Amino acid sequence: MENTEIISFIEQAIEARKNAYTPYSHFAVGAALLGKTGRIYTGCNIENAAYTPTNCAERTAFFKAVSQGEHEFSAIAIVGGRADMTCAQICPPCGVCRQVMREFCKDEFLIYLGKQTPEGEISYRTMTLGQLLPESFGPDNL
Repeated sequence: MENTEIISFIEQAIEARKNAYTPYSHFAVGAALLGKTGRIYTGCNIENAAYTPTNCAERTAFFKAVSQGEHEFSAIAIVGGRADMTCAQICPPCGVCRQVMREFCKDEFLIYLGKQTPEGEISYRTMTLGQLLPESFGPDNL
């Protein structure tokens, strides 16, 4: 992806973040997941009073995609931060989300960790799943 395409991809994650349901943590996360077909699936985090049933933005995007028949992915953009603020710092995926990514993706899967200044300027850091989850356990281990 070119830089302008990556910025547009991150903007979709920022837009998805607006739908986050975070009455307890007040930490809103948005994700945009690019399927190999070129379709983009978005997700936001959804909290629950019992905490354990809470679902992260990344897993929401993956589960939407899989439920619609997509099983191969190229990249994901993730943004997050306090719900009442812009995404001023990068928000890496939690361990559970990394493991879900590993179920469907190889080490070279691209992860764009985006952030946005209060003035609206977007920047990002690019990582691979292999960098975020080295020596991972996945379907090929079974």
